[in-house]
Amino acid sequence: MKLRIVILVLFVLSLWQVGFFDPSRIAKVQNIGPFLAEMLPPDLTIMPLILTSIYESIVMAFAGTLMGSALALILAVFSSRLLAPTPVKAVFRTILALIRTIPAILWALFFVVVAGFGPFAGVLALTFYTTGYLGKLFYEAFDSVSSEVLEAVRGVGASRLQQLRYAILPESANYILSQLLFIFEYNVRASSIVGLVGAGGVGYLILALTHSLRYSSLLTTILVLLAFVLAIDLASSKIRAKYFT
Repeated sequence: MKLRIVILVLFVLSLWQVGFFDPSRIAKVQNIGPFLAEMLPPDLTIMPLILTSIYESIVMAFAGTLMGSALALILAVFSSRLLAPTPVKAVFRTILALIRTIPAILWALFFVVVAGFGPFAGVLALTFYTTGYLGKLFYEAFDSVSSEVLEAVRGVGASRLQQLRYAILPESANYILSQLLFIFEYNVRASSIVGLVGAGGVGYLILALTHSLRYSSLLTTILVLLAFVLAIDLASSKIRAKYFT
């Protein structure tokens, strides 16, 4: 009972802290009506530009996923307790933790500053985010390989590289491929977020439409993007359910 009261009090304090009890802020909710009115009806004339931008986002997600997964696989090898000495493992796990700490949008800001606006910066941002995310999952998968399988390979005098090739990778393959599909789904959505800071894709279009107050075109963009994301999620779920369960 006391725990429930504490949680309730903390919840109310949180709402108060962010302004939920500020009358001036609550009064602004009435702006939703006029805003929604400006979004209707959707502007279908912008469809060619939307499809081009979404295609760019999917290409960004695909390239970022593949490059990031390749880097993650390399770093995971040096982060696995089964494949690397403890000092090496500690260094590479720290590197992965540092990469993973930075969200995709901050990577995008960094690469926009370094490489300029456009999808090139977006791909680099998604690559680094994917590396940090998958690197941890991959070395955990390596470390979870059955000891019986490893002992069988070690019994014939296999080196660590041979253990990786003939035991660890085959045993982890389904999990790795399943996570690749999942991170690709995520990167399609993330590509629209990194675009908000100028890193290309449909997010860049959303930013431009918002700044120009073209709300009917913005609604069309959001609806089309939602349809593509749902389709990719559905296809990916079916593939994982069929081949990786």
